[in-house]
Amino acid sequence: MSRKEHILSHYSREIAEIKAASLYKEELPITSMQGRAVTLADGRKLLNMCANNYLGLCDHPRLIKAAKDTYDAKGYGMSSVRFICGTQDIHKELEQKISQFFGMEDAILYASCFDANAGLFETILTEDDAVISDELNHASIIDGVRLCKAKCYRYKNNDMADLEQQLIAAEQAGARIKLIATDGVFSMDGIIANLAGICDLADKHDALVMVDDSHAAGFVGETGRGTPEYCGVKGRIDILTGTLGKALGGASGGYTAARREIVELLRQRSRPYLFSNTLAPSIAGASLEVFKMLEESTQLRDHLEKITAYYRQALTAAGFDLIEGSHPIVPVMLYDEELAVEYANRMVEKGVYVVAFSYPVVPKGKARIRTQVCASHTKDDIDFIVNALIETRAEIGR
Repeated sequence: MSRKEHILSHYSREIAEIKAASLYKEELPITSMQGRAVTLADGRKLLNMCANNYLGLCDHPRLIKAAKDTYDAKGYGMSSVRFICGTQDIHKELEQKISQFFGMEDAILYASCFDANAGLFETILTEDDAVISDELNHASIIDGVRLCKAKCYRYKNNDMADLEQQLIAAEQAGARIKLIATDGVFSMDGIIANLAGICDLADKHDALVMVDDSHAAGFVGETGRGTPEYCGVKGRIDILTGTLGKALGGASGGYTAARREIVELLRQRSRPYLFSNTLAPSIAGASLEVFKMLEESTQLRDHLEKITAYYRQALTAAGFDLIEGSHPIVPVMLYDEELAVEYANRMVEKGVYVVAFSYPVVPKGKARIRTQVCASHTKDDIDFIVNALIETRAEIGR
């Protein structure tokens, strides 16, 4: 065996171990548009219950037309970063619309929200500063914090008493700037952060507040302004990151909306912004159309709220173990990895596209089927999905 073969055998063994532990993640190619229902490469048509397509906009004719029109007017790509020749008027227009819609002072676009979070902390914090981070924050926040030199303090999920203790510890360590970082919605559980409590503690301890609102932007809150609106703290959040790749059309792209000084510094120093190609023009054009739709009507988020409540009530009545809440992320808790895989496989056979979530996406022993409702689902769809879960449980026997 050559040296290279020996090295590669290490990776092969690791993959085999992943498969043996029922943690291997398969991919099912889709041949149709993303939507409430999808067609797989083998021809099967499935109700889609695992997309982040909360408002059902992925296949919306208005967005497809807006993207096509942008291709004709602005081209396919820019082949440049923003500060060289990668800024079109629609990029500036979209940044202004994002900041206006969410009630922030300014906004900056990124290729993804992962990039937005990766480029945030190292830009605005130094070794003299501290990040106080929720233990269940998204991987992009965790990785972004690792890239900066600030000291990191973790607090228990949504635990305000523990958050205050970590703030006190950071103060006692002499932190110059204290930044509290949290998801607006914790994506594996559908739990909404206690932003009112966080903002109160931030005021008390003179800290900044950063919220990643990727799983809330466009549909959480009465007008879809996200968790700050839902929690009644609009104007009290200093930094709001989010994605255009979930409810807001589902393509790609992310943003940071924040205090004006912070956004200005990000334009000068944030590495993912300075060294990555600009957002594709078609996405910028279609995203502007999304915000027009959101400002015209709350019909989509209103239906989503009602159909989610109906789904949660039906699952609870059927005796499934759910994480309590009101968000359209509805995890059906199974705990065992092999059991979650078997549930997912049988659900696909019955015509419902769901995926088993297991380590490292969730902690070991917390395996689940994370179902997600979208605004294009109907009550008949929900009834079909719930019945499929009930049948699967009866077949498996647990």
